[in-house]
Amino acid sequence: MTHTAASSPESLPRTPLFADRDPGDVLREIATRDADIQAWAWLPEAAPEASVRRPGVLAGVAFGVKDIIDVAGMPTRCGALAMDAEPRAFDSACVAQLRGAGAIPLGKTVTAEFAFTTPGPTRNPHRPTHTPGGSSSGSAAAVAAGMVELALGTQTGGSMIRPAAYCGVVGYKPTFGRIHRMGMHVLCDSLDTIGWYTRTIPQALAVASVLMPDPSAPALSNRAPKVAVLPCASLGALTGGASAAMAQCVHALQAQGATLVFPSVDADIDELNALHGCIMRYELARGMMSVVRARGQLVSEPLRQAVEAGLSIDHGSHVRMQARRQALARKWEDLFGDIDFIVAPSAPGEAPHGLRSTGSSVFNRLWSLLGWPCLHLPVAVGDQGLPVGVQWVARPDMDWALLRWADALRVAGPFR
Repeated sequence: MTHTAASSPESLPRTPLFADRDPGDVLREIATRDADIQAWAWLPEAAPEASVRRPGVLAGVAFGVKDIIDVAGMPTRCGALAMDAEPRAFDSACVAQLRGAGAIPLGKTVTAEFAFTTPGPTRNPHRPTHTPGGSSSGSAAAVAAGMVELALGTQTGGSMIRPAAYCGVVGYKPTFGRIHRMGMHVLCDSLDTIGWYTRTIPQALAVASVLMPDPSAPALSNRAPKVAVLPCASLGALTGGASAAMAQCVHALQAQGATLVFPSVDADIDELNALHGCIMRYELARGMMSVVRARGQLVSEPLRQAVEAGLSIDHGSHVRMQARRQALARKWEDLFGDIDFIVAPSAPGEAPHGLRSTGSSVFNRLWSLLGWPCLHLPVAVGDQGLPVGVQWVARPDMDWALLRWADALRVAGPFR
């Protein structure tokens, strides 16, 4: 079997990947629809760039930016009362790259407070009484609602993949360090990763060609993939819909000739998740310490408690945890050295009811700790009529291969 997919701006399909929409029209549409979803934290009164069409792969594409990432002329409030509202002077590196490819930053999307756990006001577009996930809640919801076809988010634990799962959109978290973080409010230095949401895999590939171009990335070989299936059972049970999504994906891969393996690594998975929690608390505490000390009365109680807990972890413990993290990462790179990608759950099930929590990131944290690229694929509809899907994961720096396999194999379902 032959698989082909785009690898550079020049080789991307010439058919339109994004709808041709005037940014002014997009703003007007958002004004009529966002009262119910509340995906946006800041929008301009008008779209001054609406008449400007810069050439590039993303020419004219309006996009949302998670409100911990700077955009020139827009405030960065981080979903927090403790932050000031003055406009930023410069674009973040990733926004500058997208702008250079012709895309237009439309506004700032809602984030959980400082991209941690306290939710913003955003609701799930498929059912407003349910969470959209977090912390990149506004970005995922804006794409799911069709307000924009591209939005930037970030992940420390599960903040890209979980909202993609709950909102039924394509979500991509690259290899750690692949996207430059200049102009981003960093929460955890060795975990935070910038990613993006789109409605389709070809759109995700187009964004990848701008944010992480790699003309030397080899094309897919003319063979079916070798795939590891990791249900991660030790992390908790899946709902019927999430289990069915895993089974549907596995069946689709088998039908296309994939070789499947089922490694037993639950003990490592449990340890990786435990390490993630400790390392995240240590780094979060030091990243947020100055804010809490200066404006603690404006910071949520969960964040204040997390800072206090993280400061109790000493440097020597952190060094030992990082060493163990690196040892497990080397072990897993060897273990999965001949695997093209891994199929694993994105979330325990459909988006939970209620808006006081962003849901569980238990199936995402180990990949954030390893720094491996992750791609959420919407696969089906669960028992409650909400989206369910799976995440595909690859070894570090196999980003292009992962996206190409997804484009070639096409297992995404009705929310794609």
